[in-house]
Amino acid sequence: MSRFSELIKQDKPVLVDFFAEWCGPCKAMAPILKDVKESLGESVSIIKIDVDKNQELASKLNVRGVPTLVLYKSGKQIWRQSGVVQKSDLIQIIKQGS
Repeated sequence: MSRFSELIKQDKPVLVDFFAEWCGPCKAMAPILKDVKESLGESVSIIKIDVDKNQELASKLNVRGVPTLVLYKSGKQIWRQSGVVQKSDLIQIIKQGS
């Protein structure tokens, strides 16, 4: 948990993708997140967290479904949504949070 807290305290937006290996929609998010990272480069950090391997963290953050995307800025949650989010929407949300 302390490592996670450090990761989300960056000055730039940090998008956390809570996913599971067995989750179809999570697999659909993977190329979208890759495209978002390519579009925004170093202005955003994208972290993927497997909920099956990090059950305590997922539980603490009330992650009930996957994929769940959470955007942090300086350690504060500024946006959260479950389900697949399109590339253009994600880029707009991240830019608003910058």
